[in-house]
Parts: sequence; C-alpha cells; structure tokens
Amino acid sequence: MMKWIPLAMALALSACSSTPETTYYQLPATAAGQSASSSDSPQAVLWVEHVSVPDYLAGNGVVYQTSDVQYVIAANNLWASPLDQQLQQTLVSNLSAALPQWIVSASPLGEQHDTLNVNVSGFHGRYDGNVIVSGEWILQHNNQLIKRPFQLSLPQNEDGYDALVRTLAKGWQQEAQQIANELSRLNQK
Repeated sequence: MMKWIPLAMALALSACSSTPETTYYQLPATAAGQSASSSDSPQAVLWVEHVSVPDYLAGNGVVYQTSDVQYVIAANNLWASPLDQQLQQTLVSNLSAALPQWIVSASPLGEQHDTLNVNVSGFHGRYDGNVIVSGEWILQHNNQLIKRPFQLSLPQNEDGYDALVRTLAKGWQQEAQQIANELSRLNQK
C-alpha cells in the first residue's frame, strides 16, 4: 500500500502543473473624454443600436484561422465579456473620440438620431500573420439607408494573443474612423 503513495502524489502534482492557465482579454478603446459642445447649436446624435457577430465568434474563445478552411477557438484565451458587447462599447468610445460634436450612445436618445447597425463577419487572427476585421455596417440617416462593407487585413507584428487582441482593436478603431468620416461627410450636406 505504501508503494502507491509516491506514485499517487507524483500523478497529483503533475496534473496540477499541467493545467493550462486561462487568460481573459478585453478590447482596449481610445480614451474618449467626450466633452459637451460649447456651441448652442444642437448636436447630432448617433445610436449604435447593435453589433452582431456570427456563431463562431460569439463564444468565449479568441478565434484563430489555421488554414483556408479551418478555425480554432481558444479554450484558455477567452474574451472577458461577450465579444459583441465589447465591439459595441469600443465602437461607441471610438466614435465619440472621432466625433466630438456628436452624442454617440449604445441607447436611443430622443426621437431625432441616426442609427448604426454593424454585422461583423470576421474578427480573428490568421495563419499568414494577418488579423482580419470584416463585415458591413448600415446607417439610417435622414430617412435613407447607407450600407458599406469593410474588409481589413492588418499585419500582426508580434506573436501571441496579447498582440492579436491589440491588432484586432487597431483594426476595429480604423473601421470606426471610416464610419466617423462617412458621418461627418453626410452631416455637412
């Protein structure tokens, strides 16, 4: 009986040491200290109604594409909160920073507002060292609908999930800037 105790202890210790550590990730957003406009003119209002992601991105795991047809969903590198929520929150923050004269919200404010919906189809790392941020957004502005696709491929300059998440955030911020440019252009008409 005594000869099994060292073996049982060795197995228990090896099981503890081989348990992979779980890491949680949150998308960084720009520091958007939105200040009120000093003019008396009414501010434009944008409601970011919804950001949707496909099922393969809707889980907890960060996604990495390993070939042209294969994706891996990480088991130990997880989103700290649902990805669609993070995308909506950082989009509101990034648009607020890019459009200081606008009120940008994840909730409807009043009756007069533009409405933005985004369908994200790709938000993952890829086997060739690039990060993919793709999808389309639809803006309802003055009784017209404007639909724009987006497809960004950014190089991931360092290895690892930290660099992957930072590069994804950079791509998302770039797309927010494109949306802000379109909103600015429309508002000048």
